[in-house]
Amino acid sequence: MIPDIPAPGQAATLRPGLRWLRFPLPFPPSHVNVWLLEDGPGWLAIDCSIANDAARDLWRKALGGEAFGGRPLRRLLVTHFHPDHAGLMGWLAEHHGICPLMTKIEWLQARALFFDTGVEMVEHQARFAEAAGAPAEYADFIRARGPLYVKSVSPLPRVFEAISDGQSLMIGGQPWLVITGQGHAPDMACLFNAEARILIAADQILPRISPYIGLHAGEPAADPLGAFLASLDRFRVLPEDTLVLPSHGEPFHGLHARLDWLAAHHAERLSLLMDAMADSSAHDLLPVLFRRPLDLRNLGFGLGETLAHLRRLQVMDEAVAEPDAAGVMRWRRA
Repeated sequence: MIPDIPAPGQAATLRPGLRWLRFPLPFPPSHVNVWLLEDGPGWLAIDCSIANDAARDLWRKALGGEAFGGRPLRRLLVTHFHPDHAGLMGWLAEHHGICPLMTKIEWLQARALFFDTGVEMVEHQARFAEAAGAPAEYADFIRARGPLYVKSVSPLPRVFEAISDGQSLMIGGQPWLVITGQGHAPDMACLFNAEARILIAADQILPRISPYIGLHAGEPAADPLGAFLASLDRFRVLPEDTLVLPSHGEPFHGLHARLDWLAAHHAERLSLLMDAMADSSAHDLLPVLFRRPLDLRNLGFGLGETLAHLRRLQVMDEAVAEPDAAGVMRWRRA
């Protein structure tokens, strides 16, 4: 039986030695889950929320209350570089004397974004949006907004411990298999306990929505949707009755059905784009994938997701793209 959603700063016990914390976020999807695994005399935490005063206060409340039961935070595993997962990594590491565990690519991505804050980087993002057909208003919004990542992440620790796909981590005397997923993030770490049949799925497998899969200015020739769909197959070998612990939403059963839904969802979106593209920019095609207009704050996510699907079609030799006289990429069927 799945317990009720825990109140901020409190914990719900899912199994002996496994607790669930939830931190509110000031942006969609409105919260992030943090999992605690009993680890010897203390706890290992998985993810840590964004760096703001509210999250720090909730961590202090949890650490000093029934959530930790007077036992220390011994280790921290960060599934991927996104601020809602890695934001307080440095703060927790400094105050608890711990060395976070993270895949090397995710660690390097966090370091790169934290320190790449110059006007050149912001201008590169603005021009990438313009090439996708975004209006000048949005490019100006990016320039005025400046770098985002550093605003939600505390200073990063200088050392970490690398983990990798296929590695077995001993946590509380039990083996947890590292399974990495790609697409949403470059090398996101998930954990599977075969004896308990529990999968800590991070953002790879969510119960109600697909994770964001976006093409970004720093790697415009990537195929993040292809990587995401391919990495889903790594989870099909897990038992159907696995308890899935996602980073957003509630714990659930029905792993294989969820994997089928994710694959079908993106296949449908690819088909919709194929039917709609006709010398179109990515911005022109936003209404195909999004039912409501996107404000300036969310337009970048919409463009990134649309471009990821268009790039998948291009890799499949089903679409081609060419720049027009203004440098905007125009997409059509191959």
